Amino acid sequence: MTPSSLPDWVFPPPQGFSAEDLDHIPELPAHTELIDGSLVFVSPQTSFHMRAVSLLEAELRRAAPAGVRVRREMSVVLAKDQRPEPDLCVVTEEAVRGGAETYYDAKDVVLAVEVVSPESVTRDRERKPQLYAQAGIPHFWRVEEDSGKPIVYIYELDPALRSYARMGVHRDRLKVTAPFDLDADLAAIDRI
Repeated sequence: MTPSSLPDWVFPPPQGFSAEDLDHIPELPAHTELIDGSLVFVSPQTSFHMRAVSLLEAELRRAAPAGVRVRREMSVVLAKDQRPEPDLCVVTEEAVRGGAETYYDAKDVVLAVEVVSPESVTRDRERKPQLYAQAGIPHFWRVEEDSGKPIVYIYELDPALRSYARMGVHRDRLKVTAPFDLDADLAAIDRI
């Protein structure tokens, strides 16, 4: 493919793309993220990825207290040049503005969850946690696959350092008290 046959939006402006640009670029592929001012396109989901997200979404919805909402694949504006799309996030109910929103602000996010894909290992293990912590998101979960089963790494923000501290690793059962009480059977992924 020659450069002239690519759409104009593929070529970033000199200062890079901004979070606001994602709502205005025509024909932008679904689930495009903005990391460090660059567009990031996602690969097709694996079955494990889809099932892990579905399992955690159902469990988070079941356990979520009044005042928060669980959202799947909604982008979060962290800074002018940062708009990733966590697989799941828990937001304050005040962030829900009638259903027309295309993103949430970092200040409204209580928890961000990323399920690691083969093509996103570095982003999900390193860059996104850095960005979420710098933006002040209090909780971050990273989900990885081990022989078809989920492993959930739980992190909590140290506000003084603006970085995450690992609070636990969960293999068969995910039992936490923050950001709210949740007790989930991770082996249930086999029934999804």
